[in-house]
Amino acid sequence: MAGLPVVAVVGRPNVGKSTFFNRVLGRREAIVHDAPGVTRDRNFALTDWAGRSFYLVDTGGVIEGSDEPLDRMVRDQALSAMDEADVILLVTDGTVGVHPMDEKVADLLRARGTPVIVVVNKMDNLPHDPGHHEFWRLGLGEPVPVSSISGKGSGDLLDRVLELLPEERSWDAEDAALRIAVVGKPNVGKSSFVNRLFGEERMVVSEVPGTTRDPVDSTLAYHGKKLVFVDTAGLRRQSKVDESVEYYSALRTARVIQSSQVCLVLIDAREGLTKQDIQILEQAWEAGCGVVLGVNKWDLVEKDTSTAPAFERDLRLKIPFLEWVPVLFLSALTGQRVRKTLDMLLAVEEARTRRIPTHEVNEVLEKIVTRQPPPHANGRAIRFKYASQVDTAPPTFLLFSNLPGEIPDHYLRYLHNGFRKAWGFEGAPVRIRLRTTAKDELRYGRGGGRSRSP
Repeated sequence: MAGLPVVAVVGRPNVGKSTFFNRVLGRREAIVHDAPGVTRDRNFALTDWAGRSFYLVDTGGVIEGSDEPLDRMVRDQALSAMDEADVILLVTDGTVGVHPMDEKVADLLRARGTPVIVVVNKMDNLPHDPGHHEFWRLGLGEPVPVSSISGKGSGDLLDRVLELLPEERSWDAEDAALRIAVVGKPNVGKSSFVNRLFGEERMVVSEVPGTTRDPVDSTLAYHGKKLVFVDTAGLRRQSKVDESVEYYSALRTARVIQSSQVCLVLIDAREGLTKQDIQILEQAWEAGCGVVLGVNKWDLVEKDTSTAPAFERDLRLKIPFLEWVPVLFLSALTGQRVRKTLDMLLAVEEARTRRIPTHEVNEVLEKIVTRQPPPHANGRAIRFKYASQVDTAPPTFLLFSNLPGEIPDHYLRYLHNGFRKAWGFEGAPVRIRLRTTAKDELRYGRGGGRSRSP
């Protein structure tokens, strides 16, 4: 599977899985309640530890022997998590001891062969409580005691997780290809687009939303560049993810976005830009991907000479960063502008990997600041000392200032727009980092280290 590894949190109900999930993420992402079974829809989020990124998946409790449809659904989704994960955390309740259901889940995990860590939760008296040793009985190796409420033991546990994650891929000649994720809601025509592009039925196409479950790769050469198109399952609203296979299709899609350089986001011209479309666009943009927005099924829209400009203007008003994203009106059914999409994708990748000489960065910054100086902060003038592009893919600029922590957001947007007007970077996120010089740090204190991707 392309993309980042997955760590699944499983166990019987009400052992603190969601509390642990929130503790690792450092924010309240999953709903927590004392009543068993509160977590029903699966929750996943991108996190990191010691510089290594991975997806953490929170699952509902495994409930055996229940004929309730909801219980069966939660159980099936938790079992799917076990199949999808690279590492599994079996969370248990240290205040109760080994429960018969813990033993049943342990038996399921041993049969799968995926690395497992037994997490003994609610050990609030660490390191003085030895109760976790009882969980050796599960036969899954050394149990790790934690307190999700206080955070005790979580660092040691995450160190163990990193030891079990698969090794990071080494880049080779095959990875020189441009990976393009074709993403969007179900039934917007992703598979039809790829089929039209390749001139053959590479993907299963159906009017039933969600036909594509797993990402599928197709490769072509264009203008001397190797392009790998990944047709992904449709992303849909969390409330609509009723089956484990649908949920994990969304997880796989998120992983594909993380491992791609450019995302072609398709929307349905008849529906316009929906809330789900906006979420997908933001996910790709925040991941640092180049983005092209394809308005598919344009052949089905009644139009006149002003339709396309008005449609595009409405799109850009809904999301500020769409001002910098190229929009193509196309039809996978008729082939309208499908080949033109290739040129746009290559142009976006060129912008995403463009490097600006340092002298030019400083010249542009000086012009921007001269035209509109930054506001004063508590009577002190904010000054920029030096700037440089420190990274590409996406373009990232480092600006040294005497008071980086005092620069307001509206002025950062002004700087960002100035850089855009100078160099374009169409379809690529642009990130600005702020730092103080060593001399100014001694004079004014730290107050720096901000980063922004408008």
